[in-house]
Amino acid sequence: MSSLKDRIMEVLESRELLTKEQLDKAVTIQHTEGGSLQKILVDQGFLNEADLLAAISQGLGIPPISLARLKFDSSLASLLDRNMAKLYEVVPVSKMGQTLTVAMADPLNIFALDTIATKTGLNINPLLTTHQDIMDAIERYYGSGVEASLQEVIDKAESGALEFFQEPEESGASDAESLLRQTQETPVIKFTELLVAQAVRIKSSDILIEPREKSVRVRYRVDGMLQEGQSPPKSMHNAVVSRIKVMSDLDIAERRVPQDGHFMFNTDGRYVDLRVSILPSCFGETVCMRVQDKSNQSLNIETLGFSEFDVERLKAAALKPHGMILTTGPTGTGKTTTLYSMLKLIDQPERNLVTVEDPVEFDLGGINQVNVKPDVGMTFSAALRSILRQDPDVIMVGEIRDAETADMAIKSALTGHLVLSTLHTNSATGTITRLVNMGVEPFLMNSSLIVIAAQRLVRKICLKCAETYIPAKDLADRLGLLDKQGNPVELKKPVGCKSCYQSGYLGREVIAEVLMMSPEIREQVLKGEPEKLIEQTARRQGMKTLREQGLVKAMNHITSLEEVFRTTLGDVVETD
Repeated sequence: MSSLKDRIMEVLESRELLTKEQLDKAVTIQHTEGGSLQKILVDQGFLNEADLLAAISQGLGIPPISLARLKFDSSLASLLDRNMAKLYEVVPVSKMGQTLTVAMADPLNIFALDTIATKTGLNINPLLTTHQDIMDAIERYYGSGVEASLQEVIDKAESGALEFFQEPEESGASDAESLLRQTQETPVIKFTELLVAQAVRIKSSDILIEPREKSVRVRYRVDGMLQEGQSPPKSMHNAVVSRIKVMSDLDIAERRVPQDGHFMFNTDGRYVDLRVSILPSCFGETVCMRVQDKSNQSLNIETLGFSEFDVERLKAAALKPHGMILTTGPTGTGKTTTLYSMLKLIDQPERNLVTVEDPVEFDLGGINQVNVKPDVGMTFSAALRSILRQDPDVIMVGEIRDAETADMAIKSALTGHLVLSTLHTNSATGTITRLVNMGVEPFLMNSSLIVIAAQRLVRKICLKCAETYIPAKDLADRLGLLDKQGNPVELKKPVGCKSCYQSGYLGREVIAEVLMMSPEIREQVLKGEPEKLIEQTARRQGMKTLREQGLVKAMNHITSLEEVFRTTLGDVVETD
C-alpha cells in the first residue's frame, strides 16, 4: 500500500493544487513537531480544507461526510468516550450489526483503527472529514465538561459545604492571611481555572466578574457581545478575586485602589495570556480579564476582512520608506491587529522595527517591543523620544493620546521613518479633524500622512444554521441590495445552533473605509475643507464607507443586515 504522502501527492499534483516543495515542507514539519499531515497543509496555507478533503477522498476511495447537521446517537458515546475521540480525532456516526461507522480526519491511521476495533469489539468502517469538523463535533456531542465542573463547584458553595472568608469593614493583615489560605484551597483554584478554560473554549475576548449586593455576575464577551456565564455565590467572590490577584502577582491585601496585572494560563496544551484589571466598586472588586489566545490570532493582512482593493492599497502604503499610517475606530475594533499584520508584512532582517505599546499585546519575533509605564514617566512621547535615538526604520506607536505624541509621531514620519499608529475617531475623514484639533498643522499632515483606515469588526454569520430570505423591495432599493435585473438579492439571517452557542454568529471580520491621501485630498486638507467634501472626494477615488463595506459583506452572506446596522452609521432604516 502506498503511503498517505504518496496518495495525497498524486491526487493534488493532478489537480495542480500543491507543489512537491510544499508537501516536502509539510512532511518535514510533521517529522519535527508531530501532528496530522492534513492539518499541517491547511495551517501552513498551502490548501484549504475543502480542496484537501475532496482530493484525499478521491485518492483513498473513502467517501467524505459533513458532521455539522448529523444527529448524534447518544448511545454511541458508551462505545467511544470523549478522551479517545479527541486523541484519535474520530467521531462515531452509526452502528449496524457488528460494524461501527466512524468519521476520521486521518482514515489511514491504522493504529487508531486497530485500537478502536479492539476496544469496541466491532469492525470499523471509516469515513473522511476535516480536523475542524471533528473538533466541532466532539464539542457538540460530548461537551467540554467545563460547564458541569463549574456547576459542581457552585452547587457545593451554595449548599454551605464550602465556607469562605467574608470581607469586614476594616481589613487587616489577618484578613489578608485568611484570603491567602483560601486562594490555595482546591475549590477556589478549580473554579478560577474552569472560568478561564470556559472563556477559551467559547473564544471569549473578555471575562467580567461583577459583584452585586447579594450576588455575583459573570459575563463573557464573545464576538464583541456580552453573554451571561455561570456565576459563583456571593460568599465565594472575595476568594476568587484574591486567587486571580495571586496568579497576577498583585497585592491581595489592597482592596481600595485599582490594580493591573497579567498571567499565563495553560489549557488544552496551549498558553493564553490574560491581562487583569481590578477595580473597587460599591459591592466589592470588579474584575475584567482580557483573554489573548495567540493560536486564534491571524496576523495576515489578507485574511482580516479587508477588500482586495483595500488590501493592495494598505500593502503599498506599508512598503513606503517613510510616512504615517493610521488605523482608527473605537476600542476593540482590531486596530492594533491590523498594524501588527502590516509589521509582519514588512519585517525583514535589514530593517529595524520598534513598537511602543500599552501594553505589548503580542510577542512579535524579530521586532523590538517597548511597554509604556506612565507611573515612572515612561509615556508614549517619552518612549518615542528615546526610540528615535535607536536608529529605527519603522516605528509603531500603540496610540496617539495627546498633542505631544501626535507632534513627535508626525515629525518622525517627516524625518525618514515609517510610523504606524492608532487614533480614536469614528471615520477616516474625522481623523483629519481630530489631528487638527490636537494642534497638528495641515501642512505637516499633508507631508506625512499616507493612508487612514477607519475600521470596525462585524460578526460573521454562522452558515450552519443561517436562514436565507429576500428583503423587502423598498428596503433593498434604499440600500442598493439589488441584482443586475433590479431584484432584491438573497440575504442570510442568524438562527442559532450548538456550533455558534445559539448566537447565530461565529467569529468576526473587519470592515473598513480606507482613505488614501491623494494630491486632491491633500489640497483640500491644506485649505481646511469640511469633512463631508473630503469624504466625497475619497469616495470618487474608490473609498467605500463603513456602511457600504458592511452591505457588501451582507450581500456575500458573510454577515447579516442587522449586524451591519448595529456597527455602522447611515440612514436610519426600519427592517421588517
